[in-house]
Amino acid sequence: MGDAISSPTQPANALKPRLALHGISKQYPAVKANDDVTLVVQPGEIHAVLGENGAGKSTLMKIIYGAVRPDEGEIQWNGEVVEIGSPAAARKLGIGMVFQHFSLFDTLTVGENIALALDDKFDLKKLAKRIREVSADYGLDVDPQRHVHSLAVGERQRVEIVRCLLQNPRLLIMDEPTSVLTPQAVKKLFTVLRRLASEGCSILYISHKLDEIQALCQSATVMRGGRVTGRCDPREETHASLAQLMVGHSLPDYERREHTPGDVKLAVKNLSVASEDPFGTSLKDVSFNVHAGEIFGIAGVSGNGQAELLAALSGEIRDKHVPADAIAIVGQPAARL
Repeated sequence: MGDAISSPTQPANALKPRLALHGISKQYPAVKANDDVTLVVQPGEIHAVLGENGAGKSTLMKIIYGAVRPDEGEIQWNGEVVEIGSPAAARKLGIGMVFQHFSLFDTLTVGENIALALDDKFDLKKLAKRIREVSADYGLDVDPQRHVHSLAVGERQRVEIVRCLLQNPRLLIMDEPTSVLTPQAVKKLFTVLRRLASEGCSILYISHKLDEIQALCQSATVMRGGRVTGRCDPREETHASLAQLMVGHSLPDYERREHTPGDVKLAVKNLSVASEDPFGTSLKDVSFNVHAGEIFGIAGVSGNGQAELLAALSGEIRDKHVPADAIAIVGQPAARL
């Protein structure tokens, strides 16, 4: 299993890391988000940052991107000490970031959204040409004239990546990039990231999906409670050893037991609801039963009606649009409750 704390392995020919953090700390009123964090990323390296929710990963990434200022510590970029006071300063250095929750305007075109993130002056026609060239070169298939509301989730992520690529990043931060993607889109993303790495771009990859980390990353830094608790080569670890580094103890063994469904507590029958949001997803003939003692899962790529379904079940839109007999709770139509 990876070392609890050890110096990250550096190739003999890597004299200057692309990014080096030393003693980074950030204190908020109720919690110390980062506590004496050290992180080294080499040129062309795909480096994972692992940890549970609240481990301090997002704060650290925001510090690197200039969205948060550290209280203590030093940041080195290509061997030189720098202060990254804003995302614009980070982009000027060559640092790009694709956030977990996309920052795109639905009513604008792809080209207009990308233009908003550029720090230099631009011409929309010339920019559209550059977008087509870059997206075609990397196989990202982005049309600058399409409106964002017409794009699928995977296409929206391509827009975010192309927006970064237009600024020639030397370090790309990917925050939970596959949380809303289909398996096919994940494969496409990995192809792009591996190509970027082969061209010398360093990648910081944040994810909870250990199989992805092992398939993509050459090294990993593990965080827990705001501190670095381990470093390893994830390709030489198992899921269990990586998880143990993340949580600090061995995981309990679980066994699946037979389950006998109880009475129906929630019944949804032929639920159809037209979305009030012009960019939302309407529900069409949704039916399912939830039994007593049952853990019922609703799966799907983000943007496929989950929010609308929960709004209908919670009563947020029931009065106006949901048929009275479409939802029953403990045998009673929800409209009567």
